[in-house]
This record gives sequence, structure tokens and C-alpha cells, in this order.
Amino acid sequence: MKTFRLLILSFLPLFALAQSWTPANMMKYKRVGGVAISADGKYVAYTVSDARMTEDKSDFLTHIWVAMPDGSNTQYTFGDKSCSNPEFSPDNQYLAFTSARGEDEVTQLYRVRLTGGEAEQITEGKDNVMGYTWSPDSKHIAFRMLDGVKERKKKEGKEKTDWQVVDNFDNAQLYVVSLTKNDEGQYPVTKLTDGDYHVNEIGWSPDSKTIAFSHQKGSWANAWPTTDISTVSATGGNVKTLVSNKGLDASPIYSPDGKWIAFITDNGNPTWSFRSMVAIVPSMGGTMKTLGTTFDEQPNQIWWSADGKSIYFDESYHTTNHLYSLPADGGKPKKISAHTKGNITNMSINKRGDVAYIYQNAEQPGDVYLATVANMTGKKLTSIHQQYMVNQPLAKSEVISWKSKDNKYTIEGIVTYPHNYQKGKKYPMILRIHGGPAGVFQENYTGQSSVYPTQAFAASGYVALHTNPRGSSGYGFEFRDANHKDWGFGDYDDIMGGVDKLITDGVVHPDSLTVTGWSYGGYMTSMIITKTNRFKAAMAGAPVTNLMSFNGTADIPDFIPSYFEKEFWDDPDTYAKHSAMFNIKNAQTPTLVIHGLNDDRVPPEQGFQLYRVLKERGILTEMVAYPRQPHGFREPKFIQDVGERVISWFDQYLKKP
Repeated sequence: MKTFRLLILSFLPLFALAQSWTPANMMKYKRVGGVAISADGKYVAYTVSDARMTEDKSDFLTHIWVAMPDGSNTQYTFGDKSCSNPEFSPDNQYLAFTSARGEDEVTQLYRVRLTGGEAEQITEGKDNVMGYTWSPDSKHIAFRMLDGVKERKKKEGKEKTDWQVVDNFDNAQLYVVSLTKNDEGQYPVTKLTDGDYHVNEIGWSPDSKTIAFSHQKGSWANAWPTTDISTVSATGGNVKTLVSNKGLDASPIYSPDGKWIAFITDNGNPTWSFRSMVAIVPSMGGTMKTLGTTFDEQPNQIWWSADGKSIYFDESYHTTNHLYSLPADGGKPKKISAHTKGNITNMSINKRGDVAYIYQNAEQPGDVYLATVANMTGKKLTSIHQQYMVNQPLAKSEVISWKSKDNKYTIEGIVTYPHNYQKGKKYPMILRIHGGPAGVFQENYTGQSSVYPTQAFAASGYVALHTNPRGSSGYGFEFRDANHKDWGFGDYDDIMGGVDKLITDGVVHPDSLTVTGWSYGGYMTSMIITKTNRFKAAMAGAPVTNLMSFNGTADIPDFIPSYFEKEFWDDPDTYAKHSAMFNIKNAQTPTLVIHGLNDDRVPPEQGFQLYRVLKERGILTEMVAYPRQPHGFREPKFIQDVGERVISWFDQYLKKP
């Protein structure tokens, strides 16, 4: 008996370790998204993605589930190929989705009956279906697709003629497939557009006869300010321009009576700090009318109400996200969300006013809910994370605030305390800065997998502070534009104010500070190490380090001039002042640099510049470059590795009290 007891005790530490908050264990978190509600409100589809980390795989396998009328949840797609983008037919007969199931790995359109059975392939294109939507009569599906590009590139690669002409982009065009088979037993596809533009979004008229779509001059990210709206007959014919203002006009959606089209516009004033509003225009053409100003002046997705009198939209508010109603005849928006903390995202609203969405907060993982616009309290439909770290305590998080150094703004941040936090004890800190700069840290679940695994930070004994300095979204356009021509200065003071608050409050030890951030957060990290030696270690993820070379190599060359008003050749002193590489002589902080080698948004040369100079100057540094990864890492093995490296790097150089 004694030997048996000792054997049990010897396994307890290993069991506890296996269940703790680590980057590896956090990769078990299931990612939920792709929410779609049926026209009758009885069914809600959603996607669940699991990290697949085997000897020869590192990806996320996604499948579609449906919350059924009887309260059960049924998996609708299976296999080793991901299925995503679920959308119900308006007649409640089918569920459509996209998948690259074939040997050619081309993403095609499928549908499956709600009553069950095998999925049926609808399209047989040679390129990926990039987005689609059902016609209101359920007889057609409109979709976006490149035209023969995949086949052409395969041929060019085989022949070794695959040179690339810079800024020569392949554009998606608009197609429609009839769901009535032709004499050959195929579903006929009609190409509706062949313009020198890239089709973005699609909206059907209520009578299923016309399609409104947004399009921009080229598929590259820099072209968004050229986005216009046009219409075309669902059977083909002339394309009619509906809205062609300077700047962004996007996301067209017909009113229930078909007389109006609502859309999102920047009203002819494109700016990379993103100021937009909701507008309407007669569907047959005419003068557009902008509606009431929203709080953040950055509405996301829009929907018409059933009576056509209001337009619903979701938008950030501080560290949360809400659903609002905006009168179509003018007036102020009204918040209709029921929650006071956390976030509702991935919303889907049908014509009846039923709403399906994902709700999460810092302590509660994302699950699918069903509500109505009249009562947004919501009924929880899923328990996706029931087996995920179920017995492990979660470190506490809360929103804190402080005044900016210039006394202009109240700055907010989200702080996550260490596990078993004891008030009065001082802890080491990980300061994290978001991307953007118009990003925002919100009250999302802190146990999800990430290159920044917050609960793993807490389990390692760190206080994690996530700051929303000036330039962040969620606080109105004035705040979002307050870092105009001022990167690395006013925002730096805002960030350091949060650090000083936690030190003054006795939460953080002043000699145990670390800092990290991705993209613009990487920019701020690289700037911070040139401005202060308070931090004992830093990790710069995909950092912008040299505004001059960034402007010439990134896929968004208009981005920096939008914030600084001039190109670097017209104002080199300003570009140098706001670039870490021109102030690098001051840096002494041990710095880890992380970068994806397929990053077009912040090219890896930005990270290499920082690493090479720090190494040349004898500063402790290390750089890890990850193949195939774009600006946001996609492979779970790499995501886990970054999280582990961050903790290891900080532990190595930090003097924990």
C-alpha cells in the first residue's frame, strides 16, 4: 500500500504540470467563428477550429457545426480538409460552405441539406471561391473568384517563366451560379464583371434581379481608398456605377423594399486613422445621404431592420464591442447590446431580427448565443470549451485607467494579475502594446492561444498590462487621430503612464519591467528601447523600425505619409526622429526580434535592421525568422514557439523580486 501511494504521489507533479497554463496547453483552445443564422431563426451555424500539430502538419482544421432547434449541436462537415464560411439558404433548405476538398486544393462552393446527407459540390472553378452570398429566392449564389490565375501560375512555375511584375495584381471578378442544372448535369456559372478592378463585397436586391458590389482599383491593400459601388443585373449586362466618391464606399446592402442601398463611407476623406460613417443612396441612382455620427466613427458590419426604418451596426466602444441601431431618416445611434463588459462579435442578423453572435469576456471563453434585436440578453447555445483547462483557476483581469501626461485624455488598459496574486506584493511586468496604431485591446478571453499567451504570462508570475494609448480605436476619431505626426512620443507617454500607475499602486516592481508588441506594437517596442533603459528585456514582433525603408518596401506605401503628411524625401528629419534605427545609439535593452519571412505588411527587412545593428553594437539580441508566415502567424507550432520564447527571454534577463 505504501509503495502504491508513493507511486501515485510521484505522478501528481506531472499531472499538475500537464494541466497548467502553458503556451503548449493553450494551443488546445478551440477557435470559434463563422456565425450564420437561418432565415427562420431556428438554426445557427458556426465554425470550430482545432490546432493540428502532428509530425507532418501544423495548421488549424476547421469544421462547421449547427445549433439545432432541439437544443443539440450537430457537426455538419468532417474530414481532414477544412470547411468554412457557412451560410443558410433563405428558404431554410440548405447550408452552403466553402472547402478545398479536391486533389487540386482549389476552394469550391458546396451545399448540404439541413436534413442531413452528403455535401454537394456546386462550383468546379479553376480558382478559389473567395466569398459568396445566396440570392433571396435561393435559386442562385453570387461569388467572387479570380479568373484562371491559379492554373496560369502553376504553368508558369513549371516552365520557369514565373517572373512577377511589381504592382501587377490579379483581381477577383463577380460570378453567379444557377442552382438549376443544365443538360450536362452541371450548375451553370455566369461571369458578371470583367473590369480593371477587384470585387470586394456582394449584396443582392430583394427581388433577386440585381447585385450591388463594391470594388477597388487592384487587390493590394493600399488600394482601399479607391473603393466604389456598382450594380449589375444578375443575368449579366452593363455595370452601372452607383457611388464613385473619392475615398472608401463599401459594404452595400439593399433595404427590404429594394429602394435604398446602405453602405459605409469615409465621405470622400480617406485617412489611415479610419473615419467612416453609414450612408444611404437610392438603389436606382441619386444623391447619397450620410446618417448620424457614431461614437467611434468607425462602424463595422451593417444590416437593415425588417421595417427598413433603421440600420444596425456593430462598433468598438472602449474595451468592448456593441450592436447599435441608427435611424435611416436621421438621428443619433442607440446602443441595443445588453452586456456591460466583454465583447459580442461575429454577428449574424436575419430579416426577422434574430441575432446570433459570439460573446466572450476576459474570464469567459467565446461561445455562440442567440437573441433578438428587441432583447439582446441572449441564450447560450454552445459549451465548446467545456473540456478546456476546466479545472484550472483563471488569473484575474480588469480595466484600469490613468490621465495622460499632457492631461488631454483618460487612457485605459487591461491588466491581468499573476495567479495567486497577493495584494501588497510587487510583481514583474510584461507591458504589451497593440498593433495598428488604430488597434485596440478589448475584453477578450485571456486563455486563448496566441503568440502572447496571457494566462501563461500570469502562470509564470507576471503582471500583464495591455495599453490603449492615443491612436487606438474605440475612443472616438479625435483620440484615434491624436498621434497624427506624433508616433513614439505622446503615445509613449500614455503607455509609460500605465506602467507608472502600477508601480505607484504597489503592484509592479520598478526593476522588473519587460516590454513587447507586434507590428505597430513592435514599432513602439523598438522606440521604447531607444528612449529608456527601464526595461530589462524586450521582444519586438514584426516591428516597424525605419519609417523610410518601411515606406518603400511595405504593401501599404500610403500609410506613413497619411500620418506624417509628407513623403520621407520631403521631410527626412521627421521620419528620422520617429524611427528607432536613427536613434539606436541609445538602446541597451536585451531584445528578441520575431518576424515572418512572408510578411508583406511589415517586411522582414525591418526586423533584420534592428537585429543587425543591436548585434553590431554588442547589445544582447536574438532574431528568429519563421518561414511561410505572413504578418499574422498562421501555423500553430510557430504560435506556440513564439509564446514559449517570449517567456524564456524575459525570464532570462529579468531580476524577479
